Amino acid sequence: MNADDRILLDLAQLARDPNRGLSQFWSLASGRQYRRLYRLFRRVVPKGASVLDWSPGNGHFSYFLVRSGYRAVGYTFEAHRFESWLGDPEYRLIQASESDPVSLPFGSEAFDAVTSVGVLEHVRETGGDEASSLHEIARVLKPGGVLVGYHLPNRSSATEWALRRLSGSYHHPFRYTRAEIRSLVHGAGLELLEARRYGVLPRSSCHRLLGPLRYSVAAANLWDAVDATLGALVSPICQNWLFVARKPAKH
Repeated sequence: MNADDRILLDLAQLARDPNRGLSQFWSLASGRQYRRLYRLFRRVVPKGASVLDWSPGNGHFSYFLVRSGYRAVGYTFEAHRFESWLGDPEYRLIQASESDPVSLPFGSEAFDAVTSVGVLEHVRETGGDEASSLHEIARVLKPGGVLVGYHLPNRSSATEWALRRLSGSYHHPFRYTRAEIRSLVHGAGLELLEARRYGVLPRSSCHRLLGPLRYSVAAANLWDAVDATLGALVSPICQNWLFVARKPAKH
């Protein structure tokens, strides 16, 4: 078993305590939605780098960061306090001020990398906006540092299309195209290195759909295989975008 799958299994075990709120890991197939992110992050950010987990939610990606040898800091608007089970006494979780939804309490050029895992699309809901947040992220990145974005909703997602037509179903009010992602990151003075769509099958509801097979490795493998095949065939209607943007190095 590789390191990433070990982390996912450990998060699934932690999720058995409902007080931790780790609903993304109530099945193995659901937790594996982050496999792609883990591989991407290890590829673009070297071990030991300083990382800002921007609005870490229930702490699952901060857990990956500290388990993988990164020096992580969390910055959050939410009430989750998860430091006790991360296993890193050096980890800091800093509470944001609701009176200022954009500014970050860090000096310029403080981090090698910043992560936005299902966050950027929500900033308008807390009184901010994407452009202002990206400018602030660019400020705290070191020259050559990267912003890794994940779970950014795709404008042409078939899932979002269906959810908007189901009464009472949550859907993302803000969704994006590749051109909009490029425009936003370029506007903040960052270079877009890559942007890709992914994900067709639902992941959050896997635990209900799989029932007693929710922690089956074979079932998770099948789910991954079907999702990857569909993603390759119908990429324009995938659910999400991932992207990597870099702050230009000083010359």
